[in-house]
Amino acid sequence: MRQIDIDSLSEEELIELNHKVVARLRFLHQMRSHSAMLGFRIGERVKFHPDGRAVVFGTLTRYNKKTVTVVTDSGENWNVAPGLLSKVDSATARKSSPYDDVVAQFPNRTAEK
Repeated sequence: MRQIDIDSLSEEELIELNHKVVARLRFLHQMRSHSAMLGFRIGERVKFHPDGRAVVFGTLTRYNKKTVTVVTDSGENWNVAPGLLSKVDSATARKSSPYDDVVAQFPNRTAEK
């Protein structure tokens, strides 16, 4: 790694160096988020665990700049960092919705002539 003698830099040069370091760190963070995002597909079943709440299940609906949008089984929209998401296996996906076991019965109707 190249050594920089910051003691010899002026205040103006230090500020410029700081801006470059911050920009580079933001870029690296965005690249990590983007690569984590690519591990998921639109329409895929995912889960995440928000602080102080139970695990939330939902469907990934959109890629954002730094996050993804997840529509939960209860209809809420969450913007979640991709690093906090987990894929839902097919067995869990079948039972994750509270409406999966609900069956609506309709009365038999005869066709009118």
